[in-house]
Amino acid sequence: MTLSTSFLAIGLLGVGFVFWFVCPCERTPGGPLSFSENTELVTDWSFANEVGLCQLEVQGLVPWSVNLNCMASDKRLFVSCARCEGKYWSEVALKIPRARIAIGSQIYPVILRRVVEEAELDAAWAARAEKTRRGAGSTRADHWWSFELTSREVDY
Repeated sequence: MTLSTSFLAIGLLGVGFVFWFVCPCERTPGGPLSFSENTELVTDWSFANEVGLCQLEVQGLVPWSVNLNCMASDKRLFVSCARCEGKYWSEVALKIPRARIAIGSQIYPVILRRVVEEAELDAAWAARAEKTRRGAGSTRADHWWSFELTSREVDY
């Protein structure tokens, strides 16, 4: 191995380390979330509206986490994404609905359910618009997906 190849390999390992242990960062996904885990079931998710983005971890081949808009409406929790079809995390969520979400510095075990009913999608869209102050009064795009998250017991 040449010196430049060694530096390239070390650089790639460094990037992999950041990806796996530090992210999700902005739009870069990451590995497992590492905050403290809440062990009590949540029935009122309104506190999610007090933070910016949330971090969702799905359990595919490896734990995979992403930053997403999260919002509460009538004590229910939703996450959303634009052009969601075909994204790794959303495809995993459809197949393996057990996940974890970080809101602030706490992780909550959840079950994911894709929202498909128009009234529920509109409620999630309105909650997103209110929280982010973007999109109020605009028409929800067809490519916009939303998932409802329901609290579940911690796996040990």
